[in-house]
Amino acid sequence: MKKPVTRTFGILTSGGDCPGLNAAIRGVAKAAHFTYNMTVIGISEGYRGLIEGNARLLKPEDFSGILTQGGTILGTSREKPFKLDKNAPKDSSLGRQKPEAIIENYHRLNLDCLVVLGGNGTHKTANLLKQEGLNIIGLPKTIDNDIWGTDVTFGFHSAVDIATEAIDRLHSTAHSHNRVMVIELMGHKAGWLALYAGIAGGGDVILIPEIPYSIDAICRHLLKRARSGKQFSIVVVAEGAVSQEEIQNSKPKKQKNPYFSKGHEVAEAIAEASGMETRLTVLGYLQRGGTPSPYDRLLATLFGTTAADLMAEGNFGKMVALEGSRIITRPLEEVAGKLKRVPLDHPLIRTARNIGTCLGDE
Repeated sequence: MKKPVTRTFGILTSGGDCPGLNAAIRGVAKAAHFTYNMTVIGISEGYRGLIEGNARLLKPEDFSGILTQGGTILGTSREKPFKLDKNAPKDSSLGRQKPEAIIENYHRLNLDCLVVLGGNGTHKTANLLKQEGLNIIGLPKTIDNDIWGTDVTFGFHSAVDIATEAIDRLHSTAHSHNRVMVIELMGHKAGWLALYAGIAGGGDVILIPEIPYSIDAICRHLLKRARSGKQFSIVVVAEGAVSQEEIQNSKPKKQKNPYFSKGHEVAEAIAEASGMETRLTVLGYLQRGGTPSPYDRLLATLFGTTAADLMAEGNFGKMVALEGSRIITRPLEEVAGKLKRVPLDHPLIRTARNIGTCLGDE
């Protein structure tokens, strides 16, 4: 076995939590420790922990028995160290203090590499830290599945399972009361989660950000179903869905109430335009919690052990990714700042249309 290039590495989880983070931590730490005899430093609360120097040595007992645990044993935050504080005076150096603190603590901890688990913002920061001279490896996690360069992110399939089960449960109550049930799912600005769960759950209408919707088109579909004897319907709404009206006005409506989401907007509009009894469920953070699915445990472990291999090879500045059935790597500069949205020619969009699902545009 080759002598490892890297001796000590730090690991952190950044951004929103999701199922599979602990499985990935376990995969990296076990392979690095037992196969390559590396030292594992756990950094608390994402980049904030690295700014503050909040780190500890992880021993085998720390990363044992966590495969099925949700959340992250390291904690997380949405700290963006390269983002200038809005309250800071113009020409202030405050925006540089956090990156400098990260670099200082990276060297103080004697790290040879930093492994970051996160989404788009995490990898954008990772690339900036790479440009500052740090050795970085990224692992793509998010329930949104919107990271460019990988077919799938860990956390996504668990969220699809949770969302699909919720839709399944709504079917029975919708049928019992002859109602239109609107369910809002997460996904940020991409429609992967709503599209997958919507089709798997038999949604009658699926609204995703990539296809601007018309309330008139939605109501025509719902009323057509009612006239054919189907007195209930399930409408799946991605949180980032946009209407054709919003597109024409070039920017989305601004709501004063932060709790009035896209699901509320769509449910109210359907009730007003169709006269049908409509109810809303916002699944929210339930999609991010709980035990990871077997698929996500496998994917997170594969990504994690690959990160350990990369560190042993001294192959830094990469994000581990899935392409087809192959584990590959992407340069961080290719991934940073890019969003993977659902292409309009995606097979699942054609599938949805072919089975009579309304996507809000016709």
